Amino acid sequence: VQLQASGGGLVQAGGSLILSCAASGSPFEINDIGWYRQTPGKQRDFVATITRSRSEFYADAVKDRFTISRDNVKNTVFLQMTDVNFEDTAKYLCYATDSRGKYWGQGTQVTVSS
Repeated sequence: VQLQASGGGLVQAGGSLILSCAASGSPFEINDIGWYRQTPGKQRDFVATITRSRSEFYADAVKDRFTISRDNVKNTVFLQMTDVNFEDTAKYLCYATDSRGKYWGQGTQVTVSS
């Protein structure tokens, strides 16, 4: 299974950004799909996930600022980021699960500037 993330870049504090990640290559249904983020030297932190039935779960740090959604036909997940702050600077890694396992993409960098 391949995951291709896009949409990262430089954004001003208080601004907005939309990330997307497309999963391909699985012969099975994609179940949970979502995002983690990681900064150099630190562990990977959960950001948000959405189930196939569209139940959404968020880390406390992003709740009420980020919104996750998905397109089940295109096996694509979106992360709408609003009111970003410096702590949101990280590489955002998408993942997807099917009946065989969990898969990771290479991620997309988000940098929040003043």
